[in-house]
Amino acid sequence: MTVENRELADELFEPAHEQQSAKSISRPAMTYWQDAWKRFLKNKAAFAGLLLIALIILLAVFGPYANNHGYDEQNLARANLPPKVPILEQVGWLGFDGVDNRGIDRYEASGVTDYYWFGTDNLGRDLWTRVWHGTRISLYIAFLAAAIDLLIGVAYGGISAYYGGRVDNVMQRLIEILVGIPNLIVVILLILVLKPGIMSITLAMVITGWVGMARIVRGQILKLKQQEFILASKTLGAKDKRMIWKHLIPNALGPIIITTMFTIPTAIFTEAFLSFIGLGLQPPVSSLGTLINEGYKLLGIYPHMLAFSSIVISVIMISFNLLGDGLQDALDPKMRK
Repeated sequence: MTVENRELADELFEPAHEQQSAKSISRPAMTYWQDAWKRFLKNKAAFAGLLLIALIILLAVFGPYANNHGYDEQNLARANLPPKVPILEQVGWLGFDGVDNRGIDRYEASGVTDYYWFGTDNLGRDLWTRVWHGTRISLYIAFLAAAIDLLIGVAYGGISAYYGGRVDNVMQRLIEILVGIPNLIVVILLILVLKPGIMSITLAMVITGWVGMARIVRGQILKLKQQEFILASKTLGAKDKRMIWKHLIPNALGPIIITTMFTIPTAIFTEAFLSFIGLGLQPPVSSLGTLINEGYKLLGIYPHMLAFSSIVISVIMISFNLLGDGLQDALDPKMRK
């Protein structure tokens, strides 16, 4: 079969017209993190949780300096005072007018002219200062424990999954041994051996707390190391250290961040529980757990001693869970539209 030779003239060609439909449905180019942030902002509950966490952190840092009362400053002349806040004291049903449940103005009866926004405890210590000082201690313990869990869990899980084989088998058997021991028993035994304090509580929570992070990281890296870009990096001669920390771990950041967000409220609850049963921080140091432990004893007479610390720890737990759920949706590529 032969093709007739024809002269190529301009009239044989037509200009290609731009397709308007493709242009109309295109979206601006964004990085992975920009797209995740945009989707996170659309989640109103998660964004509200982030704002609440930021507000609580600010109050924990600067709240104790809002007045001149120390967290351990005692004065029995002002013991058991109900909350009293300027302006809000005019609205009686709010409970910030300094009147107790028997209808007595305790400030007038005690001759106290200062305002105690959260009231005082049975030793006359200012609860506003103690609540926010205790929140600072609880957040510090939680963030420190979560950071150590993050470092150990990421390193352990990454090495176990990357090398695999006998190394993975030995490391996973160790994790199974730790999982088989009840976490609470390990924490209580360690605190009984060590002197109760911030570092001993943190160390007790870290002993088994990193196991969950290690398992998450291991699962992600087992999936990622089969991808083509890992094979390409190996072909180009990338070292094991670079493969783990420059390629595998950054691509598993989404699940790592989400797991960390759920680790923080768990650590706060564990610290509060230990302090509540008397194995945590010791007086006069305050934390949310010690404040709840002190307040529940007088709940029927002075409910304000328990109310504010309980509200703060509840808001922290809810906010971190909302934030974790929002990040889980925002960092999931399958949720991208």
